[in-house]
Amino acid sequence: MATDYYETLGVARNADQEEIKRAYRRLARKYHPDVNKEAGAEDRFKEINRAYEVLSEPEMRARYDRFGHAGVEGAAAQGFQDLGDMGGFADIFESFFSGFAGQSGVGGPRTGRRPTGPARGDDLRLDLKLDFREAVFGGEKEIRISHLETCETCSGTGAKPGTRPRTCATCTGSGQVRRVTRTPFGSFTQVSVCPTCNGSGQVIEDKCETCDGRGQKQITKKLKITIPAGVDDGTRLRVASEGDSGQRGGPPGDLYVYLFVNEDAEFKREGINILSHIEISYLQAILGGRLEVNTVDGPQELTIPPGTQPKTVLKLENRGVPKLGNPVSRGDHLITVDIEIPNRITPEERELLEKLAKIRGERTGKGGIEGFFGNIFHK
Repeated sequence: MATDYYETLGVARNADQEEIKRAYRRLARKYHPDVNKEAGAEDRFKEINRAYEVLSEPEMRARYDRFGHAGVEGAAAQGFQDLGDMGGFADIFESFFSGFAGQSGVGGPRTGRRPTGPARGDDLRLDLKLDFREAVFGGEKEIRISHLETCETCSGTGAKPGTRPRTCATCTGSGQVRRVTRTPFGSFTQVSVCPTCNGSGQVIEDKCETCDGRGQKQITKKLKITIPAGVDDGTRLRVASEGDSGQRGGPPGDLYVYLFVNEDAEFKREGINILSHIEISYLQAILGGRLEVNTVDGPQELTIPPGTQPKTVLKLENRGVPKLGNPVSRGDHLITVDIEIPNRITPEERELLEKLAKIRGERTGKGGIEGFFGNIFHK
């Protein structure tokens, strides 16, 4: 069965182009066959390549969203292709492989910036579930994240304290190697990541024992974040500089927290209004009165007007959800009234109801209990 392209890149179906590009960069860097020699890495790289090719093109993505794989079959060959034919593929790789652009055809290779400059850390995503009232009123929430931090022992160099990385002799610090192949049709130059330094341009002879030469450590930490009042399902919060640390002095990435709100057994939400139901007796509906109802603020008194009809919606103003960004302004709590009609009544109740039905029947010309209830609830 064909793999879902969104799952391949690890993004939601409503992800924007920047999210798709970031996910692609991260995965392509991890599974590129010049970097990852594990079994299956090349096939995985081809899947990532194909997924990005489809999802990065709005028209092709729209066809895929509507028809699935059948909508994009034949649009391009499956798997790895020449990087120059992939609509931005080479540009993306240049950003982290310093000019790696695959086979360039006749002539010289593409060139890019050196890999030894600062590199921004990756952004991270965390999905966080909230209770209904937490989403309404917001507040502080403690979360745990696992991210890369710069190694304090070596200050991110990866070298043992007191030593320094040296320039790679294989690529002379460029991070890439070139191979020229002469054929009857001309010379072809292939540029690839330096196998000695893996594209860094530097070789660490004495590795830092704390981070094993990586310059970064995986750290799990606790964070307190502020949930604004009025957030809803799918709200995204950005926590600056809490993504992975940058490399070679680059800035850290950001943490994006996606919020998902649990359903509540009693309340539902419609925009900034809260909806709920109450059930009252037919006598309360006829006579009216006041009763206590539950709201997100706690118990509140609600007035039932005399003659309230089934499915009447009563409103408690300013008891709904605060507006996101303006918590002083709130929606309303809308309460739908259901009326309970008893299946059985006592002889005394029946006698009283029949008397009342007779009185109302004389006034309206309709006798009996059926006429009584019909006049009350369907007048």
